Amino acid sequence: MLKAAVWLPLLALCVAPGIAAIAPAHAAASDTNSEYIVPAHVLDSHWSGARAMKDIETQLSFGRRAIGTEGHSKTLAFIRRELANTRAEKVQTQQWSVSDDNGAPLNLTNLIARFSPTRPNRIILGTHYDSIVRAYADAENRQAPMPGANNSASGVALLLETARALSALPPPPYGVDLVFFDGEEGPRSLGAGDPEWHALGSPYFATHLADFYPSQKPVQSIIFDMVGFKDLKLVPDSSSVTFAGPEVDRFWAIGRQVAPSIFGSTTTGPLIGDDQIALAQAGIPSFLVIDIDYEPWFNTTRDTIERCSATSLEAVGRTLLRYLYSR
Repeated sequence: MLKAAVWLPLLALCVAPGIAAIAPAHAAASDTNSEYIVPAHVLDSHWSGARAMKDIETQLSFGRRAIGTEGHSKTLAFIRRELANTRAEKVQTQQWSVSDDNGAPLNLTNLIARFSPTRPNRIILGTHYDSIVRAYADAENRQAPMPGANNSASGVALLLETARALSALPPPPYGVDLVFFDGEEGPRSLGAGDPEWHALGSPYFATHLADFYPSQKPVQSIIFDMVGFKDLKLVPDSSSVTFAGPEVDRFWAIGRQVAPSIFGSTTTGPLIGDDQIALAQAGIPSFLVIDIDYEPWFNTTRDTIERCSATSLEAVGRTLLRYLYSR
């Protein structure tokens, strides 16, 4: 995830013709009138923060998870194993390669898990699973590994636990695609101080949408990043409000029902460069759920599991389930 200031020039893009006019998938909801296809308490009971924390712990055990590392491969294999135990009917991969600074190939893989794959109306839930090359922001050791408990592992944990919940519940009224993006931290990684940072996985996926959606684009996408911090506070970034304003309102309204201390703010935050950008540019209404107030641990050796909590993960995961099952 790239800090907001680097992305300020994208404000012009966000209001470009064809982007701001994207139609929302649903109408916005108020704070008090949400109704659910499955009762809220049943939805909540199927989303476990303890299991999600275990997923973070497992990923951290792999060590460095940047592109080309052994931990990166182990993380992909872990996601595959966990999805094999869910009701995902189709798990697909999208593979390609880029060159590193020395011209050597780096192999990348996006992984797509599809629930109710024959349903034409689909929602993408996305996150990235690669981590920063090094703890570049660490005052004491900028070359050390960056654990990535919150910035990397928390998003994967959120999607995996959501996959388990979807497997235990009746399907929502549309298909759900979980997309685990590779290379969000860039070809050299933000951790390498790359002034020309750009995500890799989501733009590649967006360029090849027809491979997975030959007749109809998804009705929307939601990207999750850095959602495990124990002092989580969530505000929508400005691009999300532009790309999918009514859906942002609906998600945050439901979030205030679940965890008002986390979703309490009604302000709009700065523009954040993340995977929602490429999907929105491809014509999919997209928004980002992220907590960027993660100092002094952001991209340091202190981004460890002690900074995360089951309570925060549950707040986001249960909000997501209620959102998916709301009328």
